[in-house]
Amino acid sequence: MLSMDITAARAQKAPSDPVIRDTALSQLAARTLCCFLVGALFLVLFWPALCSLASLSFHDARYSHIALVPFISACLVYLDGKRNFLKAQYCPSVAVPLGAFGVTLYYIVNERASFLSQADKLSLSTFAIVLVWIAGFVLCYGLRTASAALFPLTFLLLMIPLPHALLDTAVIALQKGSASMTGVLLRLIGLPAFRQGFIFSLPGVDIEIGEACSGIRSSIALLLTSLLAGYVFLRSGWRKVALILFTFPLVIFKNAVRIVTLAWLSLYVNRAFLYGNLHHRGGLAFSIPDFAILVGFLFMLRRSETRSKGEQAIPTSAIPVEEAVGTA
Repeated sequence: MLSMDITAARAQKAPSDPVIRDTALSQLAARTLCCFLVGALFLVLFWPALCSLASLSFHDARYSHIALVPFISACLVYLDGKRNFLKAQYCPSVAVPLGAFGVTLYYIVNERASFLSQADKLSLSTFAIVLVWIAGFVLCYGLRTASAALFPLTFLLLMIPLPHALLDTAVIALQKGSASMTGVLLRLIGLPAFRQGFIFSLPGVDIEIGEACSGIRSSIALLLTSLLAGYVFLRSGWRKVALILFTFPLVIFKNAVRIVTLAWLSLYVNRAFLYGNLHHRGGLAFSIPDFAILVGFLFMLRRSETRSKGEQAIPTSAIPVEEAVGTA
């Protein structure tokens, strides 16, 4: 009798499932349209700052990643949030204060903060724009969907141009690391060199590790790659951090290999290698091994993570066969 009642209940519920799903899809379409309209409104409101941001990205190689960040974030939101979108709810109680704060900050930075430099204004304006975009997402889809898309939404913060002081500090740190590693490699291959700061004096030629040789662009590219790879392929927090930190010595080693290779070729093959295409456009050739090493390290982390999960899945309270037989 009970089984008949369950079957009847299932039969009554089944026809309504497609209707509920269609309703959810229509509501999702309405929310998505609302999100696009809000985005278009903010696009007009923030147009001057967005144009300055695009110009910086296209004309300064150190910030070339900025143009890619919103598209990567949108793809991640779509891929990760498909299930949660159907459970979305409007959330003006959080979105409105957050959006109001972002708009107020944007206004103060551009209209009242005349003491700020143009670079600082652009950085703060971009931060305000990101806050407003996140507020628009929360407004249309709710906190539950936003929490499920936390990484893609916070990934938008990488659109903010780094202050010149912080960027210069990073460049100097990379120059120092590259110079130290270059000295080690030169000694290993037996090339005589006298180091004075960032300058290496070799027989008949002096080599300086300038800002362009610091590897700041490849560092940013590897950093973004490690962030995305860790998010997609790893679950352990410390393994994600290890993958990100691994990029810095990797970039320094790549820079040193590039410098030593050019120095060796200029001494024993042709001095023109110091001024040719391998020097000015050969970064990709030296970056490919970097990505290969990073993928190998990622594979090791993922394998160790899988192994540790497998060990945790083994029950620790299992009764030995001999004990079970003896008890019986």
